[in-house]
Amino acid sequence: MAKTSMRSPDGRATIHDQRLERGQGGELHQVAEGDVPVMTTAQGGPVADDQNTLKVGARGPTLIEDFHFREKIFHFDHERIPERVVHARGYGAHGFFETYESLAAYTRADIFQRPGERTPVFVRFSTVAGSKGSFDLARDVRGFAVKFYTKEGNWDLVGNNIPVFFIQDAIKFPDVIHSVKPEPDRAFPQAQSAHDNFWDFISLTPESMHMIMWVMSDRAIPRSFRFMQGFGVHTFRLVNAKDESTFVKFIWKPKLGMQSVAWNEAVKINGADPDYHRRDLWEAIQSGNFPEWELNLQLFDQDFADSFDFDVLDPTKIIPEEVLEPIPVGRLVLDRMPDNFFAETEQVAFMTQNVPPGIDFSNDPLLQGRNFSYLDTQLKRLGSPNFTHIPINAPKCPFHHFQQDGHMAMRNPVGRANYQPNSWGEGPRESPLHGFSTFANPEEGPKVRLRAESFADHYSQARQFFISQTDVEQRHIIMALTFELSKCENPAIRERMVAHLLNIDETLGKAVADRLGIAELPEPADAAVQTRDDLPPSPALSILENGPGSFEGRKVGVLVSEQADASLLKELQAAIEAEGAVMEVIAAKVGGVEASDGSWIAARHMIDGGPSVLFDAVALVLTGPGAERLVNEATARDFVADAFAHCKFIAFTTEATPLMEMAGVDPEADEGMIPLDDGGAVAEFMQACRELRLWSREGSVKL
Repeated sequence: MAKTSMRSPDGRATIHDQRLERGQGGELHQVAEGDVPVMTTAQGGPVADDQNTLKVGARGPTLIEDFHFREKIFHFDHERIPERVVHARGYGAHGFFETYESLAAYTRADIFQRPGERTPVFVRFSTVAGSKGSFDLARDVRGFAVKFYTKEGNWDLVGNNIPVFFIQDAIKFPDVIHSVKPEPDRAFPQAQSAHDNFWDFISLTPESMHMIMWVMSDRAIPRSFRFMQGFGVHTFRLVNAKDESTFVKFIWKPKLGMQSVAWNEAVKINGADPDYHRRDLWEAIQSGNFPEWELNLQLFDQDFADSFDFDVLDPTKIIPEEVLEPIPVGRLVLDRMPDNFFAETEQVAFMTQNVPPGIDFSNDPLLQGRNFSYLDTQLKRLGSPNFTHIPINAPKCPFHHFQQDGHMAMRNPVGRANYQPNSWGEGPRESPLHGFSTFANPEEGPKVRLRAESFADHYSQARQFFISQTDVEQRHIIMALTFELSKCENPAIRERMVAHLLNIDETLGKAVADRLGIAELPEPADAAVQTRDDLPPSPALSILENGPGSFEGRKVGVLVSEQADASLLKELQAAIEAEGAVMEVIAAKVGGVEASDGSWIAARHMIDGGPSVLFDAVALVLTGPGAERLVNEATARDFVADAFAHCKFIAFTTEATPLMEMAGVDPEADEGMIPLDDGGAVAEFMQACRELRLWSREGSVKL
């Protein structure tokens, strides 16, 4: 065996070292170093040189017979598929769904029959409006799509982190998406709704007002995929073995509770780490802190539907949890990242039409339209009706059909018969007993293009959502509306929106008008149905009213300097890990610092790349000289100033005082500032962090 240096024909360019051995016939064969395999073409042919095209001489033209180059460049030229029209920027993970108890009384769906049974799943989270290359923390709806690989085929629960939508009928879907996408004459703004086209459409579409309250709330800027709810949005049906139907709404609730970021914080996170949500999910799963949600069902019959204040088929309405309590029926755990992003996350195809026997549709007109649209869009994106041959989309249960051929067919029916009925005794047959059967709901009426009168109240639930928020959350909605509408160049659009807001809540409308400088209030918009003021607040709609009371799954950023107190750092790390949280060290240099006991403290971030917006709380473990060196660093001052402005809990050593003062932060400003010099201070800091933010500080901070 010889170690040979391979060179180009002119002897000048060394390619790389390879191990060669001579076969029985004297020919040379490459032997992979260690576990490194031999490079081959897509056809499996070994490649001798991947650095140079085949030429006529060293400086001559490239030869068309270079099949390796042609295959390589051909694949590169075609390696992008059309991105999704909506939900283009997404991230996914594998996991399982575990059923708690049998739901046989409500559904014959196999997935809900046996307690403790686990079903494989793939989940994709996404933003709606932006392209694949946009940032994670746009103010936007988040997709929450779950593919269950059940024993009766795939079930796709294709939902969002908001339980309502902008429109009531699918025929308006192209319009709302066109309006929010970059304006076609200028191709901007990207991944933002703060522009004229979107608000022009919304101001002319009263049915959007409930959704607008949600999108302008903190729900639209979640801290993490792990800290947001998911909803099936529509009303579906469960059908049991007796062919009895029960209406159902699906709700995912995160184990770690809900949490969002402040808008100013979101803007800075997008600059510091546009992949913030992706990185968070990746790191959580890779570290074994598997994200978990609980599936809850709101179950109701036709009598409840008839007695409810609003139409259960209207996708712009919810059933408040105080009216109909959700029932937990199982848990979702994500425990494995894809082996390849493109093969799985990018090529996964979700379709609302994918339901197993025992789950059926309602007549929600938006759901009906989605059932048509999704199959069509997957054909466009993935290039063939055979997209179910792609492993991520293939069922994990046995499947049999006569579909054949087509572009990229990976399998075809075996045998003589590719049709049925046939007399050859070949192939599958339908099963009235086990197969999917649509619930036989009687339908009658004329063929019309009308919207049901029961869909006409566009403001009452929008008002209910707004009054269900805490003062802090209401202030955020007002600020979000003001910011978005301030980006509209046309004053008429701003005034039309204020007219709608006055129908939702007079205080809300006046506050936004004042911030926009609208001197004369417009008349409230014409309303098909007068806003009801008798709907009570629903505490379940507030994020802050439903805090986790825990710091589990969060991050503390610890800014350190040379000779930082080693025992204090160890105490901090132990306390943070005991909370189920993560500590990350930030230093002037990413290599780290030498601590007071001579040990080396490795840093995860240098101060320029680890701003406080990336963390849920911060600690300043500095020495006097270390703080003095940082006071002239703008990024260090921003680290402290932003943490304070974003209402985070800040622990600090006394020696850090000069840096805080230079950042304009009073070490004794409020109870969220916690000195680390006293015994028990670390425990006090961690207890405070369970509240996540000190929102009482916000009113005194001017960003």
